[in-house]
Amino acid sequence: MAPGVDEDVDESRQTLVRHFQFSEEEHAFDKEEQVEVLSEETRPFSWKKLWLFTGPGVLMSIGYLDPGNLESDLQSGAIAGYSLLWLLMWATMMGLIIQLLSARLGVTTGYDLAEICREVYPFWTRIILWLMAEVAIIGADIQEVIGSAIALRILSFGYIPLWGGVLITAMDGFVFLFLENFGIRKLEVLFEVLILVMAVSFACMFAQAQPSMRDLLAGLIIPRVSSSTVSQAVGVVGALIMPHNIFLHSALVQSRTINISSIAHVKEALRYYTIESSCALLISFIINLFVISVFSEAFYGTDIAESIGLANAGEYLQAHFGNRYFPILYIWAIGLLAAGQSSTMTGTYAGQFIMSGFLDLRVKRWIRAVMTRAVAILPTVVIALIFQGSNERLDTLNEWLNVLQSIQLPFAVIPLLCVVSSKQIMGFFRIGPVMMVLSWIIALLVVVINGYLLVEFCSTFLTPTVSLISLLGMAAALYIIFIIYLVIHGWCCDHDL
Repeated sequence: MAPGVDEDVDESRQTLVRHFQFSEEEHAFDKEEQVEVLSEETRPFSWKKLWLFTGPGVLMSIGYLDPGNLESDLQSGAIAGYSLLWLLMWATMMGLIIQLLSARLGVTTGYDLAEICREVYPFWTRIILWLMAEVAIIGADIQEVIGSAIALRILSFGYIPLWGGVLITAMDGFVFLFLENFGIRKLEVLFEVLILVMAVSFACMFAQAQPSMRDLLAGLIIPRVSSSTVSQAVGVVGALIMPHNIFLHSALVQSRTINISSIAHVKEALRYYTIESSCALLISFIINLFVISVFSEAFYGTDIAESIGLANAGEYLQAHFGNRYFPILYIWAIGLLAAGQSSTMTGTYAGQFIMSGFLDLRVKRWIRAVMTRAVAILPTVVIALIFQGSNERLDTLNEWLNVLQSIQLPFAVIPLLCVVSSKQIMGFFRIGPVMMVLSWIIALLVVVINGYLLVEFCSTFLTPTVSLISLLGMAAALYIIFIIYLVIHGWCCDHDL
């Protein structure tokens, strides 16, 4: 216990910690899988300790670099130019706050968000939350696998069809399982390499495009959204923060061995995770900025701007830039492949934690991984066969999947905010009034933005009929009622863990 801290303040959290330590339930990481960072001494800062804590934030940041985000980036750049860079920056900051709260939950309690939901919500509620999380993972995985398949089609000079690329990408789940046997640190190094590949690829594109630094800085500093770019603005926010990433981060931070009974050690871990996550999301922000800037410089204000999507972006880049240093088509494909491969593997990882956490499944991890992979891959293969050769329909599919991610987000964010606001669960580490207000404002903003995105998208792609409007109205009412229930339950119920 840290000096000057009243032990009674932290009594409820200590009860939860003891429950975690003596529980026979399966948790995110077994003791033999964890990285040893425990020491009696807690110093203000140590580069060695920062390195030992580095990893969970890296894996988390990949969710901000998946093909769905790249599609949103390129459309934002092509249609809105540099004008939405400020929104990307602030959306990344909002994402950082949410991710740090997720890490705070995992470090402080020893539980991940899915496990906490299993403890605090009634059976019917946690089943709905689990199903929504699985739907979000499936939607994200379809985008990620399709993105990888598009990249493989480009890199194979068109010889690998879209469905073939999907099947090849499906195999990375087994590569992931193989690498898991070598320990979490080896896995983290793999993802660090993939992020490096993305950074180098998109930095090369940025160098070839030679964007206007004046316009870039103006886009970062001056907030502006015109009536013609509202959809792109909403898409930037909606595609960035992903539901399964919130569950994932709360589990990943448990890969380090710390004394969660000690306030001093928990505070130290949170300090290092804050530094690590901030650096990881800064890198992801820079990569996203590269993509927006390239497509802004090349296509903003052109007749083809609104026709550019993930499936045809490489061809448009090649037609515009040609072979200056190295064919930009293949630079784009390499970056896209790294984004797709890394994000689909972290999606598999998140699926394991979510399934285990909500359902307390006592099965081997490789079985859970295969189950998670199969659920997402089968519909993706079907979609690849249907959409083969149709770039326009693939882009529309990606937009639908971004909407799907958006409407699932409250089912991760609201439980998280309710838990980290709970004195009984978090004890001394309950968030303060300022952070509480800021977090709920972010949650409300995200819900409103996602609601707008859904209404605008449905009005664009669906023909209104009486039966359709009635059905959508009923679904919207149930959606809002469930969100209100989650908030009321989190604030008013006295959780007895």
